[in-house]
Amino acid sequence: MTRDDDAPGLSDELKRMVQEFGARVQPLEELQHEVAGIRGRGEAAGGLVKVEALPGGGLTSLVIESRALRLGSEALAEAILEAVNQASGDATRAMSELVNGTTSPIFAEARRLLEERR
Repeated sequence: MTRDDDAPGLSDELKRMVQEFGARVQPLEELQHEVAGIRGRGEAAGGLVKVEALPGGGLTSLVIESRALRLGSEALAEAILEAVNQASGDATRAMSELVNGTTSPIFAEARRLLEERR
């Protein structure tokens, strides 16, 4: 008797596992769409400087009210940096919450399946 005799059963088991894994991975595909929409927001100088940023820190929006120009160059620069840091931190927190909430159940299930196979 050869190992080929066992192949159909193994194939069925692998197919089942792949289907089950596919169902578990679907949230990751949805996660990609949600991540694309994440924006962090920050402001400084009493709202005179407003920033919107992506999780990686890239800016999508910078608004400097005309009254902010009265702050002087040093204070304005500090306000911009403060708003950017707030926005970047906000985006990072939002992404972290989203990713952790989505992937934790997937990793737990993957660990369970691996343990089951041992």
